[in-house]
Amino acid sequence: MALTAQTIFERTRLFRGLPLATIQQISALSMRRSYSNGAIVFSQADPGDALYGVVTGKIRISASSPSGREMFLNIMEPGDTFGEIALLDGRHRTATASAITQSELIIITRDHFLDLLKREPQLVSHVVQLLCERIRWTSGLAEESALLSVPERVARRLLSLGQLHGHKTPNGVELSISQEDVARFLGLSRQVVNQYLQNWKIQGWLTLGRGKIVIVDEPALRGVLAARQRVF
Repeated sequence: MALTAQTIFERTRLFRGLPLATIQQISALSMRRSYSNGAIVFSQADPGDALYGVVTGKIRISASSPSGREMFLNIMEPGDTFGEIALLDGRHRTATASAITQSELIIITRDHFLDLLKREPQLVSHVVQLLCERIRWTSGLAEESALLSVPERVARRLLSLGQLHGHKTPNGVELSISQEDVARFLGLSRQVVNQYLQNWKIQGWLTLGRGKIVIVDEPALRGVLAARQRVF
């Protein structure tokens, strides 16, 4: 069932806990737009002119280097919002958002949102909290890249994707994701990621299929990360 704009805004971190009247004002400012599979919502370096919320479907957030190398950053699902940073500072987008399934989004333009901020001081504290969370998330990515070994990074990302986007089945936590996409989330080559996935498959920690990874033994993957803690 498709979510209403009000339901999405009530659930998202940016607006959660605000008075119902304020949520209703925010919902009234939104419009809906559909995107087909593969459609670009916005591109890296586009103007930051709107806030987006996912009603149905999935949106992938990615960034590209000057050389054209692409890295996946996140997957947004129904109830998630994205595009807040560029919306607030009015600068260019730092990432690209694209639909990976047929998707419907709600959109609030920057002018409407800034007008609302002036009228609703309570919303400002929510915005500050969200920005702090984004900074912590970015710092976590930098720490992961700089301090963790490759197998630790792969294990940590699989566990994170499983928690956020996995579906529990009798065989384990199923992820609808290819090995190449896992590699792009980590900024690594598919060959490097495949080396560890195949090894863990042999050990019975996971199974691999076309566009699918099933985490069979979550404690074993957590053990890859726990080994570092034992060393120190």
